[in-house]
Amino acid sequence: MNSFKLLAVFFFLTVFGRIAAAQDAVTIDSTNFVRGTIKSTDFASVFLLNDDKTVTQYQAKDVQSFLWNGDTYVSKPIVFKKNMEFRFFKVIEMGAVNLYSLGGSTGAEEAPREKTRIRPSVGIGMGTGGFGGVGFGGGITFGGGRRQNEDGSVKASRGVYYIEKLGTGPIQVVAYDGKDADASRTRALLLQKLTNDDDLAERIKATENFDVKTVKAFVAAYNAMHK
Repeated sequence: MNSFKLLAVFFFLTVFGRIAAAQDAVTIDSTNFVRGTIKSTDFASVFLLNDDKTVTQYQAKDVQSFLWNGDTYVSKPIVFKKNMEFRFFKVIEMGAVNLYSLGGSTGAEEAPREKTRIRPSVGIGMGTGGFGGVGFGGGITFGGGRRQNEDGSVKASRGVYYIEKLGTGPIQVVAYDGKDADASRTRALLLQKLTNDDDLAERIKATENFDVKTVKAFVAAYNAMHK
């Protein structure tokens, strides 16, 4: 009996360990997903390490979202150099008002593109869970981009934060990493998006300077009161 219990515990730990080690996933659509280990993203594509050690590259235009280290990145259309393209936006806050970031450091090195192999490895029946469910808004004007160093590695760009409230127009830039936002413009934008909350509106009006941390706090407070 003791041997059986030990075997059962070993089996449970082995299976649980495998599941915990493969929590990253790419969502193709509402019912199809791929699990593996995400190696990196350049926000136009994402690189997934499969169980057989091959790497699959997925373009933002071809998938809905991906989950990486507990963070969700959703694919949304943007206007890039006068062309409509798709980029992955990191979800910062989701609710009555959505807050995303684009760019900045992902904390991982770029996956080697020359070794990328495309494999149709798709799981079926993901169900509900933290992916998808985000409709496409209007076009987003996005300038600059991520530049390359001489050795081909990607330079980290400044993170840009966007705010979105469905039914009030396309998402708009609201803040940048390491830079105070234009106070009057940000105040007007927050008052436009975070409506029907007199107490929060008074706090926004009384705020003299806005940065990423302040914007996150206001959006989080609004979503907590408007679930």
